[in-house]
Amino acid sequence: MDQLLQGLRAAGEATRLRIIGLCAHAELSVTELVEILDQSQPRISRHLRLLVEAGLLRRHQEGNWAYYRLGEAATSGELARLLVDLMPADDPVHAQDLARLESVKEAWAVRAATYFKKHAPEWSRVNAELYDDRRIDAALVERLSTAPLGDLLDIGTGTGHILQVLGGKADSGVGIDRSIDMLKVARANIWRAGLKNCQVRLADMLRLPYPADSFDTVTLRMVLHFAESPEATIAEAARVLRPGGRLVVIDLAPHDRAELRRDHAHRWMGFDDDELSGFFEHGGLVAEAPQRLDGGALTVCQWLGRRPANDARQSLSSPAADQAAS
Repeated sequence: MDQLLQGLRAAGEATRLRIIGLCAHAELSVTELVEILDQSQPRISRHLRLLVEAGLLRRHQEGNWAYYRLGEAATSGELARLLVDLMPADDPVHAQDLARLESVKEAWAVRAATYFKKHAPEWSRVNAELYDDRRIDAALVERLSTAPLGDLLDIGTGTGHILQVLGGKADSGVGIDRSIDMLKVARANIWRAGLKNCQVRLADMLRLPYPADSFDTVTLRMVLHFAESPEATIAEAARVLRPGGRLVVIDLAPHDRAELRRDHAHRWMGFDDDELSGFFEHGGLVAEAPQRLDGGALTVCQWLGRRPANDARQSLSSPAADQAAS
């Protein structure tokens, strides 16, 4: 009862209720909430502290940045979700908040796209300054050598690097990316490598234009730290896996290199094993033992999730796949 009362008292203020409504749709920083709500940083920080203390929000610290999302504890988390469900969609203040949130999300995408456009021709060189590509590639090939690759999907293909590494061993390969400039580079690289079984397509990793059960192997190499929602990205990748299929995520371990967020459009400062295991579980995948690849300026991890071979879940298409099919 005390926890419930504390949650009700914390939520019983207009701005704090608006914050709960926003954090139900995205994990947001103080800066982003200040922009959306048009209030001072000290005031927003005070509201956030009260909501976190009540368990209605959860605070996630990454270096100098803190992000907030709905709480997960039994009583307070359920209360937060109930409050969100009760918010009228036609309320003008709430509707305006959600519209401003969409603008903030679009700014994330534009910033990343601008960075990619600027750096597409030199992307491989930029990556080489941060980690050892050859060691990562060798570990990936070894990890996937235990079974045929079958049909391969590389999400966030960039310059088509993974297609060049694995395409020759796959029945077919598709790389998707949101950057037209990146895809131009990838197409040139695939052509030079003679990979006639591979192609690249313009697509969003949260709305893959493929029906469920389409691929045997899916890769996400150095992509997740750019994602607006890593958990949703993993879930969408898992959706297109066939029973017995494998999803490999290669990304950075937690680090404190704040300049990567500032100068290189990184949204997340690395991931730990528990986070990826949770993402895999949410997507219906069974996590296998992670692998750490020390070397270079940063530590890189390789996580593998497998869809059970006897998984008979209902096959559902994403909205993008339905639109493409029609």
